[in-house]
Amino acid sequence: MATSLGANIYNRQNWEDADFPILCQTCLGENPYIRMTKEKYGKECKICARPFTVFRWCPGTRMRFKKTEVCQTCSKMKNVCQTCLLDLEYGLPIQVRDTGLSIKDDVPKSDVNKEYYTQNMEREIGNSDGTRPVGLLGKVPSSSDMLLKLARTTPYYKRNRPHICSFWVKGECKRGEECPYRHEKPTDPDDPLADQNIKDRYYGINDPVADKLLKRASTMPRLDAPEDKSITTLYVGGLGDSITDSELRNHFYQFGEIRTTTIVQRQQCAFIQFATRQAAELAAEKSFNKLIINGRRLNVKWGRSQGARGKEGREREGVTEMGMKLEPVPGLPGALPPPPVDEDAPTNYFNLGPNSDPPVMNISLPPPPGVAMPPPPGFGPPMFHSMDHMGMRPPGHVHYPSQDPQRMGAHASRHGGS
Repeated sequence: MATSLGANIYNRQNWEDADFPILCQTCLGENPYIRMTKEKYGKECKICARPFTVFRWCPGTRMRFKKTEVCQTCSKMKNVCQTCLLDLEYGLPIQVRDTGLSIKDDVPKSDVNKEYYTQNMEREIGNSDGTRPVGLLGKVPSSSDMLLKLARTTPYYKRNRPHICSFWVKGECKRGEECPYRHEKPTDPDDPLADQNIKDRYYGINDPVADKLLKRASTMPRLDAPEDKSITTLYVGGLGDSITDSELRNHFYQFGEIRTTTIVQRQQCAFIQFATRQAAELAAEKSFNKLIINGRRLNVKWGRSQGARGKEGREREGVTEMGMKLEPVPGLPGALPPPPVDEDAPTNYFNLGPNSDPPVMNISLPPPPGVAMPPPPGFGPPMFHSMDHMGMRPPGHVHYPSQDPQRMGAHASRHGGS
């Protein structure tokens, strides 16, 4: 590489000048009105060591400033972002993408071979229309199911946060809330994610983030078909308010004839019933954990038969709604056994004697409106007459001594005489 603009005319022609960077949505930020600084031939590419135009910007409030790290030629050769070096289509590291697509792109690492390889790739990029990647990546016929499952469909703006303040970790930061760095406890230095290298990520070797994603892919759940062959319905969850019936049919009709499509707007889900079981199995295999419509990742599961709609049977078998088999937790007691069913078992719940008559309660209904309530047994009119003969009044009448006939007559004669 030349050290000045006038040192070598050939090297000057290979220096890169661009008007706008190649970035992913996460690195660009969520603010549509963004200002960038452009420095022509500001730094050398960290892969091919050629000077290129450096862009620098702030992706959002309380975010750290970011800049382009590699030139656009190296970015186009691998179809990656110039800043984070993640794949522009899936948002995954290069090692994960190449493993999913079963390709092995050996980029030369020596200076002479690297320069020759870069010149050939620049010639291929110039002859292409720019809509498809170049090299081995552009020759891949189709995508991978594993990549569709691991792909990030929404931007991850948390990656743009500032770095941790080293002075705060030592207890010496005096800026307080005005400090542009994060006041958080750093991660464990033994964590593999704490040791990342930009060249390892570009060449797809020894990338700790890629190793983590590949391990996650190996343990991802599977969607097993139910044993009941009469089930031909698939459950699609997470529709939201924007996905319509026609969009669902446009995706699922490729697997076979659709009998009915039912959308439950309140639950934001749909039920797709196929005409054959073979079509339903093919749709479940091709859509599980990889169905994306209008930017939304949808959850696809098998429907349940009418006899197994309740969750009791699945919970009793230790199977979740996603079809995953749950292992029993050691140390916890098992389920209680059901009570014994004995038809000859006694039903004497009140410990009554064998010769005692069962109590009988006579509960009469109230009379209709307008009809007087009949007196209970033993409180009828004959009992009231006998009480009058005995000098007693029936219940319900209050007796005052001043109302006796003898006292009332004496009171009247006393007042008449005066």
